[in-house]
Amino acid sequence: MTKYQFFAIRHWFISLSSWVFLLFFPLFCLAQAVPTDAAPDNETAIDTASVASTLDILASFANVRNGLLKDIKIIKKRIDAEKSETEKNNLKQELVKLQLNLKTTTRNMDNVITSIDISYLEKNKDKEFSFQKEFFALLKPALEEMKEMTSHVRKKSDLREKIEYYEERLPLIEEALSNIARLLKYSKNKSLSKELQKTAKIWHKKQAFMQSELQAAQFQLEELIAEETSITDASQIYIKSFFKKRGLYLTQALLAIILILLISQMTFKAMQRYLPGFKKKKRSFRIRLIELAYRLLTIIMLILAPMIVFYIAEDWVLFSLGILLIIGIALTLRHTLPLYWHQGQLFLNIGSVREGERIFNNGLPWEVQRINFYCTLFNPVAEISQRLPLTGLVGLTSRPSRTNEPWFPCKRNDWVLLNDGVRGKVIGISMEMVQLVERGGATVTYLTSDFLDHSPRNLSTNFRLKESLGISYSLQKKSTKEIPETLHRYIQQRAEQEGYGEQLLSLRVEFAQAGDSSLDLVVIADFKGELGDLYNRLRRAIQRWCVDACSEYGWEIPFPQMTLHGELAKVEYSGSK
Repeated sequence: MTKYQFFAIRHWFISLSSWVFLLFFPLFCLAQAVPTDAAPDNETAIDTASVASTLDILASFANVRNGLLKDIKIIKKRIDAEKSETEKNNLKQELVKLQLNLKTTTRNMDNVITSIDISYLEKNKDKEFSFQKEFFALLKPALEEMKEMTSHVRKKSDLREKIEYYEERLPLIEEALSNIARLLKYSKNKSLSKELQKTAKIWHKKQAFMQSELQAAQFQLEELIAEETSITDASQIYIKSFFKKRGLYLTQALLAIILILLISQMTFKAMQRYLPGFKKKKRSFRIRLIELAYRLLTIIMLILAPMIVFYIAEDWVLFSLGILLIIGIALTLRHTLPLYWHQGQLFLNIGSVREGERIFNNGLPWEVQRINFYCTLFNPVAEISQRLPLTGLVGLTSRPSRTNEPWFPCKRNDWVLLNDGVRGKVIGISMEMVQLVERGGATVTYLTSDFLDHSPRNLSTNFRLKESLGISYSLQKKSTKEIPETLHRYIQQRAEQEGYGEQLLSLRVEFAQAGDSSLDLVVIADFKGELGDLYNRLRRAIQRWCVDACSEYGWEIPFPQMTLHGELAKVEYSGSK
């Protein structure tokens, strides 16, 4: 898969995921309650007891309605007969309340009789949309459909709130009627009793109205619950209904996306073939700008293609959902625009990191080999590479690399000596770890950062050994010239005899210092890196050659005088005791 294909598929997948979320969001709202298409006939489903209960509810509604009609008639007569304007206004307000109660009771009776919500059959005037700008009116179809699809759940919630409201207030009315009845029982004043009866009549009407409202809400809630289906059935019903209405348009939109991807891929291959310098390792600014413009155009077409399909098909719901998706993308880009701006500069190779230069990342220096939507970093000495997205270069800075700048202290198969005393052959290097094998086959593994902290000494690029030899003060006259020259010839001869002559780059024997108990000489030997694995063996060999030379030429190797004098003092002290 090419980088372009991955890029295109990623953006297509993001767009498709957003569409699926927006399109199927109402499904979760309807998951608990969706009416079935194949509901049984009401006349056959309701038993005799249910019919009797319904008739009782309707009878109570009829009584409440008749009482409201009588009260309205009485109030109208009182308004006509009343002379005081203040009292007339009070009566008119009471008349409005009674008319609203009558309308509500009549609607509830119709709902119970027909077992459907009559309000859906009424022609409602379009409500004024909350957004003033015409652009946001494009979103209205999607919002209206979501509102309609969730109406079942919202209606259940409203009915439960209504039931809870009346169940909380009916006990208060019953308590009020009980208090009025107690006062009537003990009242002896006829005028007061008449007023109490009048008040009781009003509260009885309130009680009857609230009971009718409660019964209507309970009846409608039971009807809704009886029509509910399981989540699985609701999902199947919704998906079937949705794709039955809009499956063709969604398929056309998907085909449009696939067609754009195919055309885009063909265009990209044509650019690679016919644009000079498109496949070069270091591409020009013009080529990079063309590719960036091509990719941006592809993204825009992938977003607009479904919108054009929905517009031509006049499916305003899908078109509105597309607008919502575009608004979401625009809001996201508003916050991430500076990041994309830096990425664009990096892609055009005019940013803070450029191809062919050197950067420091993850504790290692890297050469920027290629900058694209996925970039390649390479360490030429360690021979490891790193692939990271373009965002990984944001915030970094590169610089031109000079010829002799170090990249890594060693290569694979080099012998190194660490400051903790470990010496081994490098058999593996990665960004995370470095692995060594010691003489004898033991494997030692370091984190790359820890390996560098141990200041590795690369023995494969030649190395130097310094070994000391102490001779007696009796050889003082010969210690500065004759003995060093003799020892030099001897060590040179022995190195050639044991097969190290060709790898011995230089050899020096010099007088080092006059010590407390000896005259010290130093042997300085430089060897080729190919003997790095024999580092300790060569140290021992030089010491052996020095001792052999002392034996052959009769040079005395003295004991340390401080140690010797200390031992004699101990012996004398013990004897004196």
